[in-house]
Amino acid sequence: MKKIILLLFIAIIGFSCSGGKSVKISVKNDSAIDRENEIAEISMSSVTEMLGLSDTAQFVILDAQGEQLPYQLTYDGKLIFPVTVKANSSVEYTVQAGIPEKFDTITCGRQYPERVDDIAWENDKIAFRTYGPALQATGERAFGYDIWVKSVAEPVVEKRYEGELNPETKARISELKKTDPKAADELYKSVSYHVDHGNGLDCYKVGPTLGGGTAALMVNDTIVYPYCYKTFEVLDNGPLRFTVKLIYNPLIVNGDSVVETRLISLDAGSQLNKTVVTYDNLKETTPVVAGIVLHDPESSAQYKVSAEKGYVTYADPTDNPNNNNGTIFVGAILPTAKDAKAVYFEEKEKNDLRGGADGHVLAIADYTPGSELVYYWGAGWSKYGFDTIEDWNAYIDEEASLKSEPLTVSIIK
Repeated sequence: MKKIILLLFIAIIGFSCSGGKSVKISVKNDSAIDRENEIAEISMSSVTEMLGLSDTAQFVILDAQGEQLPYQLTYDGKLIFPVTVKANSSVEYTVQAGIPEKFDTITCGRQYPERVDDIAWENDKIAFRTYGPALQATGERAFGYDIWVKSVAEPVVEKRYEGELNPETKARISELKKTDPKAADELYKSVSYHVDHGNGLDCYKVGPTLGGGTAALMVNDTIVYPYCYKTFEVLDNGPLRFTVKLIYNPLIVNGDSVVETRLISLDAGSQLNKTVVTYDNLKETTPVVAGIVLHDPESSAQYKVSAEKGYVTYADPTDNPNNNNGTIFVGAILPTAKDAKAVYFEEKEKNDLRGGADGHVLAIADYTPGSELVYYWGAGWSKYGFDTIEDWNAYIDEEASLKSEPLTVSIIK
């Protein structure tokens, strides 16, 4: 009896300390697919209004078992948190005042001015990179997204850059090259992010192509390649979502100076980035593609296209297939696609302009001036979650279906 009274007393104290208020959030899954650790979102203002919390008040999110969940407040006023909901069912979560536990950062990124203005970001599944103005100033032509594979859940990108760019190590390698090239090579390999040190590596080749899923306008069946971003702003930086806004230098499209803006978001647990693209000063409806570079002339069996579901996939052999680097699986989902196909370069373009790449597999849609193009792109690795191209294709096919059936998140009043 004393134990029951003590537990009741603790419960009453906890309830009174939270102000006696809580908000129930319903997450409904109308699809026929189980959703596991998917990031749900709801307007934060609607939650605080119901709770009567101040902007500085602390709160917690609890699942049905009363366990705390990690959460994040995003730049656009959303409260996001991971949910698991069975097919054709719903789950309730509780928000109330309280002291949140400290959860690990899963998704994060930043600009690396020390590496020609790269912006690199990652979650627990995969990592990505896009190139900046300092690289463009060198004259190197790199238009697309880069993919960094990983085989651990914790962040790895920061340590990879630290190893690759350490000035003392670089100086030592430079000195050794003069006297002991073999030792220099061994030291380089011991710190390079192009070598797998147990958590993955950079073994994807972008070159002067669309790389791992970049969007681009297409005029008269010719891709208008975007170059590196001009300005950036990191809007969200973990623990569950990374968001960056990129603005590009003007491109001439049908005689007009067109400025592209991208809003790229990566959530914890997902292989795919959500990207919102706009083209300012575009005067007429223009085809747009989401493209993946092809690196193997015999690759027809290694890609899949679905115009109906708006996706393309590819099994990339990596930039050094003989180095046991596995296979990088790449995909893009363009929900408004009207066509999807592989397009191969003519021999001259392949060798003179595209760094030896064979072509692209493209999802193609129409972009209407003043609108937003929303699409998804990303990758997986044969050494971390996807054994075969069939596994990857099944993942992308399922994700394409789920994009048309988002979770319904609402406050229970």
